[in-house]
Amino acid sequence: MAVKIRLRRMGAKKAPFYRVVVADSRYPRDGRFIEEIGTYNTMTDPAEIKIDADKAKKWIANGAQP
Repeated sequence: MAVKIRLRRMGAKKAPFYRVVVADSRYPRDGRFIEEIGTYNTMTDPAEIKIDADKAKKWIANGAQP
């Protein structure tokens, strides 16, 4: 299982909001995921990024590709 840390698109049309998730690379972008580790909001100025560092480090140590 190739696990990756990637963005899952949420929000309305032309107003994207992303969740940072850990997912199998074979799943679709907005499909099934293993765990949510943060958020990324591009609509604020400057862009707002919140990531749980402990969860991210745990997944990278377990072999997840950033």
